[in-house]
Amino acid sequence: MDNNTPIFTTMKRFAAVSSTVGGLAARVIGERVAGYAINDADYAKTLKGALGSMKGPFMKVAQFLATIPDAIPPEYAKELLELQSNATPMGPLFVKRRMQTELGVHWQSLFTSFDMTPAAAASLGQVHKATINHNDIPLDLAIKLQYPSMQTIVEADLTQLKLLFGTYHLFNKALDLNDVLGEINARLMEELDYINEARNIANYQTFFAEGVDAVRVPEVIQSLSTDRLLAMTWMEGKSLLTASETLTQEQRNTLGRTLFRAWYRPFYLKGWIHGDPHPGNYKVDADQNLLLLDFGCVRRFDISFVNGVIELYEALKHNSRDRAVAAYECWGFSNLSNELIDVMNEWARLLYDPLLDDRVRPIQMNFSGAKGWETAMRVHQQLHQLGGLRVPQEFVFMDRASVGVGAVLMRLKCEMNWHQLFEEIIEERKSTTFS
Repeated sequence: MDNNTPIFTTMKRFAAVSSTVGGLAARVIGERVAGYAINDADYAKTLKGALGSMKGPFMKVAQFLATIPDAIPPEYAKELLELQSNATPMGPLFVKRRMQTELGVHWQSLFTSFDMTPAAAASLGQVHKATINHNDIPLDLAIKLQYPSMQTIVEADLTQLKLLFGTYHLFNKALDLNDVLGEINARLMEELDYINEARNIANYQTFFAEGVDAVRVPEVIQSLSTDRLLAMTWMEGKSLLTASETLTQEQRNTLGRTLFRAWYRPFYLKGWIHGDPHPGNYKVDADQNLLLLDFGCVRRFDISFVNGVIELYEALKHNSRDRAVAAYECWGFSNLSNELIDVMNEWARLLYDPLLDDRVRPIQMNFSGAKGWETAMRVHQQLHQLGGLRVPQEFVFMDRASVGVGAVLMRLKCEMNWHQLFEEIIEERKSTTFS
């Protein structure tokens, strides 16, 4: 059998992922059914290493699972949360083969320089720094190169994820994750389409063209891009958290304001969410501009969904139970009992807390996620006791992204009046045509 065929790739992937999923499933079953805790932190580290070396969607989804309280044992969650920024890169021979496949046998002649060592490696691809001659001036580029056979790997991984979700749901009914796989599949397929990502970049570049928010977005070089290779202008800067270490409190506050508006304005004015808001996707240049990276995971929402987000904010601000229920139903939640509504409101108040509090403050009062994690655990347990809740698929990345950007702001240790910032965006929305 040809080792490069989709069938062979699928079989190999099934074998690799099955052993990993099987080990985690056995751990969950062992703890929840037999009451036997393996309690082996080393195994969790081994799991992280295995997923990191496999690349692909399973690594991304494992990290997503780590953000759901009680979905997997705590030592697994701790290790899996580190996956995205610690992916193992592929070597020079792989890079040469992939570049030749995308740009032809003479691809190296298109560049004046090309660094075979990746500047960054993630779950679906890696980025290399290169230079071209643009109008007789050297122009630095970021070349995002997709790993081979990723569509086949996505299909194999999602099949295995059904086993993991099925095992989890046997013992905990708090969240019905049936729609989660569909949403993850749709978003991952979009991430594999670099032509789609190029469109996302163009949209964000137009949105921030006026420069009001001190936000910078790369420019795509279409002549060097394909559906699996994306050539963009290189944006030089330090990672957000590294840069913040040398900033004054006032500078951190300014940067936090920029990040808050860079994430929320596209959502409330256009229905776009940058669905992967972790520190690695934000940099800061020498002029304190915020550099946005990685536009593969941009979720688009219709106006009714965005209206529901604002309606729930107004419901909590005015303590209106009826408006809260209307917001939940607008999003597709159904068969809500009074008990379920109370639990959902508790979770909503946690998420909206900084937006409802009209004063200067951190995004979380104690600069830690302890309160949020404790509340999430309590909500999760209450949902389990009440028979569970079917989560509309739109929430898979909406919830993950909003919690993620909050975590970045928390680590930035900025202090702002988030309520006023949010009210400014809502007011701006009233004079903006949603499209």
